[in-house]
Amino acid sequence: MNLLQDLNWRYATKRMTGQRIPQEKLDTILEAIRLSASSMGFQPYNVVVVEDLERRKEIQAKAANQPQVAEASHLLIFAAWDTLTPAQVEAYMQHMAQERGVAPETLAGFASSINNLIVSRTPEENFQWSARQAYIALGTGLAAAATERVDATPMEGFNPAALDELLGLKEKGLRSVALLALGYRDEAKDALANAKKVRRPASDFFVTVA
Repeated sequence: MNLLQDLNWRYATKRMTGQRIPQEKLDTILEAIRLSASSMGFQPYNVVVVEDLERRKEIQAKAANQPQVAEASHLLIFAAWDTLTPAQVEAYMQHMAQERGVAPETLAGFASSINNLIVSRTPEENFQWSARQAYIALGTGLAAAATERVDATPMEGFNPAALDELLGLKEKGLRSVALLALGYRDEAKDALANAKKVRRPASDFFVTVA
Protein backbone atom coordinates (compact mmCIF):
# COMPACT_ATOMS: atom_id res chain seq x y z
CA MET A 1 0.00 0.00 0.00
CA ASN A 2 1.10 3.58 -0.55
CA LEU A 3 0.49 6.58 1.68
CA LEU A 4 -2.45 7.98 -0.30
CA GLN A 5 -4.19 4.61 -0.27
CA ASP A 6 -3.58 4.36 3.46
CA LEU A 7 -5.01 7.84 4.08
CA ASN A 8 -8.05 7.04 1.96
CA TRP A 9 -8.54 3.88 4.04
CA ARG A 10 -8.45 5.66 7.41
CA TYR A 11 -11.37 7.48 8.99
CA ALA A 12 -12.30 8.65 12.47
CA THR A 13 -13.47 5.27 13.72
CA LYS A 14 -16.56 5.51 15.92
CA ARG A 15 -16.67 1.95 17.27
CA MET A 16 -13.82 -0.47 17.94
CA THR A 17 -13.62 -4.17 18.71
CA GLY A 18 -11.24 -4.09 21.68
CA GLN A 19 -8.71 -6.25 19.81
CA ARG A 20 -5.16 -5.56 20.97
CA ILE A 21 -2.69 -3.97 18.62
CA PRO A 22 0.44 -6.12 18.05
CA GLN A 23 3.33 -4.62 20.00
CA GLU A 24 5.46 -4.07 16.90
CA LYS A 25 2.71 -1.99 15.27
CA LEU A 26 2.21 0.06 18.43
CA ASP A 27 5.96 0.61 18.71
CA THR A 28 6.07 1.85 15.10
CA ILE A 29 3.25 4.34 15.68
CA LEU A 30 4.80 5.63 18.91
CA GLU A 31 8.23 5.99 17.32
CA ALA A 32 6.72 7.90 14.38
CA ILE A 33 5.12 10.26 16.87
CA ARG A 34 8.44 10.69 18.69
CA LEU A 35 10.14 11.51 15.38
CA SER A 36 7.46 13.98 14.33
CA ALA A 37 8.32 17.49 13.22
CA SER A 38 8.47 20.10 15.97
CA SER A 39 9.44 23.77 15.87
CA MET A 40 13.17 24.00 16.67
CA GLY A 41 12.98 20.30 17.57
CA PHE A 42 11.91 21.36 21.06
CA GLN A 43 8.93 18.98 21.50
CA PRO A 44 7.21 20.88 24.36
CA TYR A 45 4.72 18.11 25.12
CA ASN A 46 4.49 14.51 26.29
CA VAL A 47 2.41 11.57 25.12
CA VAL A 48 0.71 9.50 27.82
CA VAL A 49 0.06 5.89 26.76
CA VAL A 50 -2.90 4.21 28.49
CA GLU A 51 -3.57 0.51 27.95
CA ASP A 52 -5.34 -0.52 31.17
CA LEU A 53 -9.07 -0.94 30.47
CA GLU A 54 -10.26 0.19 33.88
CA ARG A 55 -8.20 3.35 33.63
CA ARG A 56 -9.59 4.00 30.16
CA LYS A 57 -13.11 3.59 31.50
CA GLU A 58 -12.33 6.28 34.06
CA ILE A 59 -11.08 8.50 31.25
CA GLN A 60 -14.17 7.71 29.17
CA ALA A 61 -16.34 9.32 31.85
CA LYS A 62 -14.36 12.54 31.32
CA ALA A 63 -14.64 12.23 27.53
CA ALA A 64 -18.40 12.42 26.93
CA ASN A 65 -18.57 8.62 27.28
CA GLN A 66 -17.24 8.17 23.76
CA PRO A 67 -17.11 4.39 23.20
CA GLN A 68 -13.75 4.40 21.42
CA VAL A 69 -11.94 5.27 24.65
CA ALA A 70 -12.92 1.94 26.23
CA GLU A 71 -13.15 -0.11 23.03
CA ALA A 72 -9.68 0.84 21.79
CA SER A 73 -6.53 -1.18 22.32
CA HIS A 74 -4.61 1.85 23.57
CA LEU A 75 -5.40 5.48 24.26
CA LEU A 76 -2.81 8.19 23.69
CA ILE A 77 -3.10 11.51 25.50
CA PHE A 78 -1.20 14.41 23.96
CA ALA A 79 -0.30 16.74 26.82
CA ALA A 80 1.42 20.08 26.28
CA TRP A 81 3.86 21.56 28.78
CA ASP A 82 1.99 23.98 31.00
CA THR A 83 4.99 26.29 31.41
CA LEU A 84 8.16 26.80 29.38
CA THR A 85 11.37 27.50 31.31
CA PRO A 86 15.11 28.07 30.73
CA ALA A 87 15.75 24.77 32.53
CA GLN A 88 13.83 22.91 29.81
CA VAL A 89 15.84 24.70 27.15
CA GLU A 90 19.09 23.82 28.92
CA ALA A 91 18.07 20.15 29.14
CA TYR A 92 17.35 20.20 25.40
CA MET A 93 20.75 21.74 24.64
CA GLN A 94 22.55 19.18 26.79
CA HIS A 95 20.72 16.33 25.06
CA MET A 96 21.47 17.75 21.61
CA ALA A 97 25.13 18.22 22.47
CA GLN A 98 25.36 14.61 23.62
CA GLU A 99 23.53 13.21 20.61
CA ARG A 100 25.54 15.23 18.07
CA GLY A 101 28.86 14.99 19.86
CA VAL A 102 29.42 18.73 20.13
CA ALA A 103 30.37 21.01 23.00
CA PRO A 104 27.32 22.50 24.76
CA GLU A 105 28.74 26.02 24.48
CA THR A 106 28.50 25.80 20.68
CA LEU A 107 24.71 25.77 21.09
CA ALA A 108 24.55 28.93 23.19
CA GLY A 109 23.15 31.01 20.35
CA PHE A 110 20.44 28.46 19.61
CA ALA A 111 19.53 28.32 23.31
CA SER A 112 19.29 32.10 23.45
CA SER A 113 16.96 32.21 20.46
CA ILE A 114 14.56 29.76 22.11
CA ASN A 115 14.70 31.54 25.46
CA ASN A 116 14.12 34.91 23.80
CA LEU A 117 11.08 33.51 22.04
CA ILE A 118 9.69 32.15 25.32
CA VAL A 119 10.11 35.42 27.25
CA SER A 120 8.57 37.42 24.40
CA ARG A 121 5.22 35.69 24.91
CA THR A 122 2.78 35.29 27.76
CA PRO A 123 2.56 31.93 29.56
CA GLU A 124 -0.75 31.24 27.83
CA GLU A 125 0.72 32.05 24.42
CA ASN A 126 3.56 29.65 25.17
CA PHE A 127 1.08 26.95 26.16
CA GLN A 128 -0.92 27.45 22.97
CA TRP A 129 2.28 27.18 20.95
CA SER A 130 3.16 23.97 22.79
CA ALA A 131 -0.32 22.60 22.10
CA ARG A 132 0.11 23.28 18.38
CA GLN A 133 3.36 21.34 18.44
CA ALA A 134 1.49 18.43 20.01
CA TYR A 135 -1.08 18.56 17.22
CA ILE A 136 1.67 18.17 14.63
CA ALA A 137 2.63 14.94 16.38
CA LEU A 138 -1.02 13.90 16.51
CA GLY A 139 -1.20 14.19 12.72
CA THR A 140 1.96 12.13 12.35
CA GLY A 141 0.42 9.48 14.60
CA LEU A 142 -2.71 9.34 12.44
CA ALA A 143 -0.67 8.81 9.29
CA ALA A 144 1.57 6.22 10.95
CA ALA A 145 -1.44 4.29 12.22
CA ALA A 146 -2.92 4.25 8.73
CA THR A 147 0.27 2.78 7.25
CA GLU A 148 0.08 0.04 9.89
CA ARG A 149 -3.62 -0.53 9.12
CA VAL A 150 -4.50 0.40 12.68
CA ASP A 151 -7.61 2.48 13.18
CA ALA A 152 -7.18 5.78 14.97
CA THR A 153 -9.67 8.31 16.30
CA PRO A 154 -8.50 11.82 17.26
CA MET A 155 -10.68 13.39 19.94
CA GLU A 156 -11.07 16.81 21.49
CA GLY A 157 -14.42 16.00 23.09
CA PHE A 158 -13.25 15.66 26.68
CA ASN A 159 -12.89 17.75 29.82
CA PRO A 160 -9.17 18.62 29.97
CA ALA A 161 -9.23 19.93 33.54
CA ALA A 162 -11.05 16.83 34.79
CA LEU A 163 -8.73 14.50 32.89
CA ASP A 164 -5.65 16.32 34.15
CA GLU A 165 -6.91 15.94 37.71
CA LEU A 166 -7.71 12.26 37.22
CA LEU A 167 -4.23 11.45 35.93
CA GLY A 168 -2.28 13.96 38.04
CA LEU A 169 -0.99 15.72 34.94
CA LYS A 170 -0.91 19.16 36.52
CA GLU A 171 1.63 17.95 39.06
CA LYS A 172 3.77 16.81 36.13
CA GLY A 173 3.56 20.24 34.49
CA LEU A 174 1.25 18.97 31.73
CA ARG A 175 -2.15 19.92 30.30
CA SER A 176 -4.02 17.50 28.05
CA VAL A 177 -4.95 18.84 24.62
CA ALA A 178 -6.01 15.86 22.49
CA LEU A 179 -6.73 12.14 22.64
CA LEU A 180 -5.96 9.43 20.09
CA ALA A 181 -7.70 6.07 20.36
CA LEU A 182 -5.89 3.22 18.59
CA GLY A 183 -7.53 -0.07 17.74
CA TYR A 184 -9.59 -1.86 15.12
CA ARG A 185 -12.91 -0.83 13.61
CA ASP A 186 -16.08 -2.72 14.47
CA GLU A 187 -17.81 -2.74 11.10
CA ALA A 188 -20.97 -4.28 12.54
CA LYS A 189 -21.48 -1.36 14.94
CA ASP A 190 -19.88 1.55 13.09
CA ALA A 191 -22.22 3.03 10.50
CA LEU A 192 -19.31 4.93 8.91
CA ALA A 193 -17.03 1.92 8.49
CA ASN A 194 -17.84 1.50 4.80
CA ALA A 195 -18.89 5.05 3.97
CA LYS A 196 -17.09 6.83 1.15
CA LYS A 197 -14.44 9.26 2.36
CA VAL A 198 -15.49 12.84 1.75
CA ARG A 199 -13.02 15.70 1.47
CA ARG A 200 -13.15 19.02 -0.38
CA PRO A 201 -11.98 18.77 -4.00
CA ALA A 202 -8.42 19.87 -4.74
CA SER A 203 -9.72 22.67 -6.96
CA ASP A 204 -11.50 24.19 -3.97
CA PHE A 205 -8.97 23.26 -1.31
CA PHE A 206 -5.68 24.57 -2.69
CA VAL A 207 -5.13 28.27 -3.28
CA THR A 208 -2.51 29.50 -5.72
CA VAL A 209 -1.07 32.97 -5.26
CA ALA A 210 0.95 34.88 -7.84
